[in-house]
Amino acid sequence: MSLIRFVRVKLRRCAFAAAATLALVGAATADEPLREVRDPHYGDTLFHFFQDHYFTALTTLMVSQHFDLVTHHADEAEVLRGGLLLSYGLQREAGAIFEKLITQGASPAVRDRAWYYLAKIAYQRGYLDQASDAIARIQGALPQPLQEDRVLLQANVLMARADYSGAARLLEGVDEKATAARFARFNLGVALIKAGDAVRGTDVLNKLGQTGAEDEELRSLRDRANVALGFAALSEKQPLAARAFLERVRLKGLQANKALLGLGWSSAALNEPRQALVPWTELAQRSSSDSAALEAQIALPYAWAEMGEFGQALERYQWAIHAFELEDVALDESITAIRSGTLVDSLIARNPGEEMGWFWNLHELPAVPHPDHLLTVMAQHEFQEALKNYRDLRFLARNLDAWREKLSIFSDMLATRRKAYAERLPRVRAQVNQTAIATLSQRRDRVATEVAQGVEASDPATFADARQLDLLQRVASAQATLAGPDPELVQYRERLRLATGALTWQLAQDYPQRIWSAQKELQTMDAQLLQAQQRDAALARAQRDEPARFDAFEHRIAALDPLLQSMTANVSALAKEQQEAVQNLAVAELRQQKERLAAYSAQARFAVAQLYDRASGKPEAPHAVAP
Repeated sequence: MSLIRFVRVKLRRCAFAAAATLALVGAATADEPLREVRDPHYGDTLFHFFQDHYFTALTTLMVSQHFDLVTHHADEAEVLRGGLLLSYGLQREAGAIFEKLITQGASPAVRDRAWYYLAKIAYQRGYLDQASDAIARIQGALPQPLQEDRVLLQANVLMARADYSGAARLLEGVDEKATAARFARFNLGVALIKAGDAVRGTDVLNKLGQTGAEDEELRSLRDRANVALGFAALSEKQPLAARAFLERVRLKGLQANKALLGLGWSSAALNEPRQALVPWTELAQRSSSDSAALEAQIALPYAWAEMGEFGQALERYQWAIHAFELEDVALDESITAIRSGTLVDSLIARNPGEEMGWFWNLHELPAVPHPDHLLTVMAQHEFQEALKNYRDLRFLARNLDAWREKLSIFSDMLATRRKAYAERLPRVRAQVNQTAIATLSQRRDRVATEVAQGVEASDPATFADARQLDLLQRVASAQATLAGPDPELVQYRERLRLATGALTWQLAQDYPQRIWSAQKELQTMDAQLLQAQQRDAALARAQRDEPARFDAFEHRIAALDPLLQSMTANVSALAKEQQEAVQNLAVAELRQQKERLAAYSAQARFAVAQLYDRASGKPEAPHAVAP
């Protein structure tokens, strides 16, 4: 298992709070129905979340909550926000969210998840009593990704309180088919041994140490169990048992160096120095950045001396001293490179990411003179936390720079909008003004009066159309023409009477529909007049208020610029401090390596002095001292 793989595994373990947030967004398990997203804005948040854009998801969610756009998922949205904040290390803010959800009487499922996160926060802060109390308040079963971690969390709390028996009883109930079963078995073995039941604890770890493993993570866990058993046996003066345990460890795993070192010491404890040469020779050829490999450099000549091969022992001690001197120089070069900023810049450049977040993984080692010196420190939780904080600060700095650039765009947009209002609004108001609206209103009133009079008089002629009005005029004219006493006009008057009757009948037939149409048109006219009045009023308000709004926007933009400048300066200062913190962690680790080198070098020089004393015939010096 490569270091990068190991670092990624550690990152997943340390960032479990963010990973477990998947269970908060309504993802269905095998026994639960699919859940509907009823608020589009909540769906937009989930889209960004599942795209691994956690900063965008968080900010989008907070904006949607501000405008009350996720009402159907209010509690779930709060739990999601709390989980995201927790994943960024904002424990106080996340804790306040979860406590608020509990106080407001959220649903049992939401309350249980809130208590779980409060327990996790309390445990991370070292508040064991609060963590234990929060776990006890979880009433139901959590979603599967959280339920397994809940058991491990509770066991960790019990072990931290030295209640190893209680932790063992809890871990014994973990289903062997669960995802975290083997990790639970490892913790169970440790808990049993610390509880005084060394036989059962050793048996649990022994079974785990012989179990098949289908992936690298589980194979590494199996190696850890065997190494723990091996060194425990060495401490109990049981070298044969230690050898049996340590021989199970893979030569290419993360625990290989420790296993080779312990295997050599088990042979030495059995007075078999020649057997010890085999693992120590292999270990001495490995990277000197590992403390076990450094110890092998002086353990190897110790074995030669135990065999009576003093010349070979002297040569190996001198070679070890020379190797320690070269390694010390290399460590100084690495420290210089780290102090210059090469480490963090190279790590960020070689491991890019779109956004800040806890799922960012290291895929490439930094371009420093001796990257193998940093393997140990890069696998440490503290270093990973510091590096992620530094990366997040850089992301925030880029965001602030982008927002400052947008301020100039907003200023241009505001100027364009102000100009458009100044030029277009007077023309629009000139086209639609109160005089024109009043004239139209008067015309509407006249029409309404005519309609009302026609309805009251039941006069169909009032609602006649243009053709029928023309016919009525022609009938009236014809009646006037045929009104004379001439007998020859009688037949024409009769025909006119029939035509008049037909026209009257037609008007009577159309009368109900014409009334309905006239009244409907009046309603349409009223609506249009009201709309025109409202638009004119809105234009009047805009003409009065918009300049003030433009001024307010201008003041906000002007106020944001110094605020962003101040925030940029603060973030830049914090980023510089955080970079120094990251570099200090790396340098501290390298200085510890230098101290180990100095100690091993002193032991090697002392052993060389003993060998020279023996060769010069001086009084018998004490036998070679085991490093």
